[in-house]
Amino acid sequence: MDIKKNFLSLQLKADDFIPATEEEKQSLVIMRESVGFWKDGLRRLVKNKVAMVSLVFIVIIMFFSFVVPSFYPYSYEQQQKGAENLFPMKYSANELQRIEEGEKVFPHFLGTDKLGRDYAVRVMVGSRISLTVGLVAAVIILVIGSLYGSIAAFFGGWVDIIMMRIVDIIYTIPDVLLIVLLSFALKAPLKALSATQGFKWIGVVGPNLVSIFIVFALLYWVGMARIVRSQVLVLRESEYVTAARALGANNSRIVRKHLLTNCIGTLIVTTTLQIPSSIFTESYLSFLGLGVAVPLPSLGSLASSAINGMNTYPYLLIAPAVLISLIILSFNLFGDGLRDAFDPKMKK
Repeated sequence: MDIKKNFLSLQLKADDFIPATEEEKQSLVIMRESVGFWKDGLRRLVKNKVAMVSLVFIVIIMFFSFVVPSFYPYSYEQQQKGAENLFPMKYSANELQRIEEGEKVFPHFLGTDKLGRDYAVRVMVGSRISLTVGLVAAVIILVIGSLYGSIAAFFGGWVDIIMMRIVDIIYTIPDVLLIVLLSFALKAPLKALSATQGFKWIGVVGPNLVSIFIVFALLYWVGMARIVRSQVLVLRESEYVTAARALGANNSRIVRKHLLTNCIGTLIVTTTLQIPSSIFTESYLSFLGLGVAVPLPSLGSLASSAINGMNTYPYLLIAPAVLISLIILSFNLFGDGLRDAFDPKMKK
């Protein structure tokens, strides 16, 4: 029925109330793309140029540390007679003679040390040791700290009080002193253990490095435990935890599937920031002579060996010192980028 309107009337037009078509509805819909936690975090991480540059540098360092030494023409323990203390890109008399005879000789990009060992491959292997220590220590700290902190917060009461007092006591233990004591106490048992078939790697890395891993497992997880505890104290009162209890889920499943899963962003950021701290600790201990066994190098032991000849051969100290600084800086900047990307409080 056609309804006509008097032009002098205030009556509304009937056509204004006709249902909109699908095309008209779609033209008015403006919605943000639905993204999950990981996709949203990765998208914001990619936009962080400083974090991405740091990640690229970390990948490059890992490539030179773990891949290049496998096909590098020199090994880290190989000594060349007459090639002691060569400056970067220099050749020994024997190598110059071989070059004159038409033989191709691979250059020493960073020179050689006092024993005639190529310094570039020693720096690369030293970076591998430092990175391995940092990564393994971060995993140890993540596992122990997250489980300890989540259990303390989940049960609460006297369990939380006792467990956190243990954490306070551990904070007072000097780590360097414990490493020295463990190195002497475990030297004989580890030497005997390294003679067995499955533990020969202990003799390669030395008892000091094993002691460092033990100290990481004993002491350095307390910071992670406190962070996880603070997160779980908030999450345990959530509705989905109550629903899980009502459905009959046991405490172990609630902690693993609900509490720790919802702390994953904090765990990733904290673990990433723990890596440079572990690398610095290992380098510092190796500088004091408490690191890997000779002739296996680390960045700290290389810097310690070069400190006496700093005035004569400064490049031997500059290379490991600069590399330690760049690795730690890169991991810190990348960790800050992860925090900005995955921390909900940092969202704009």
